[in-house]
Amino acid sequence: MKTFMANAENIERKWYVVDAAGMPLGRVASQVASVLRGKNKPQFTPHADAGDYVIVINTDNAILTGDKSNEVYRHHTLKSNGLKEVKMSKLMAEKSDEVMYRAVKGMLPKNSLGRTMLKKLRVYKGAEHDHQAQKPEALQLVVKKY
Repeated sequence: MKTFMANAENIERKWYVVDAAGMPLGRVASQVASVLRGKNKPQFTPHADAGDYVIVINTDNAILTGDKSNEVYRHHTLKSNGLKEVKMSKLMAEKSDEVMYRAVKGMLPKNSLGRTMLKKLRVYKGAEHDHQAQKPEALQLVVKKY
């Protein structure tokens, strides 16, 4: 019996929608990253993009557990004195979709394959999204609600 190897011709992709309201941000992000990689499928191949599309809604209602609201995101503008710092609590209030995007991005491979997988992620602050035409299915996550 030959070993199955996934490639672009034999991968069937689905669309899933995830409601992050009332769930811990990191737990949702880890399971979304797993679906983007294709680890929920029996034909998972580590070196191929076999994952599905994922839409995450209600990120403004996701919760941060522990002391994560005091974490700091840093970036540099490449100018002198250009180090910018933003607390996660402030970023969650203003751009909660970006926090979810960054959390999922950090859980994917750091190479061209990971960047390809990240293009299949759509994140929205509210309950509305623009992908009804793709007929997304609700993805049930195994996450404890707090």
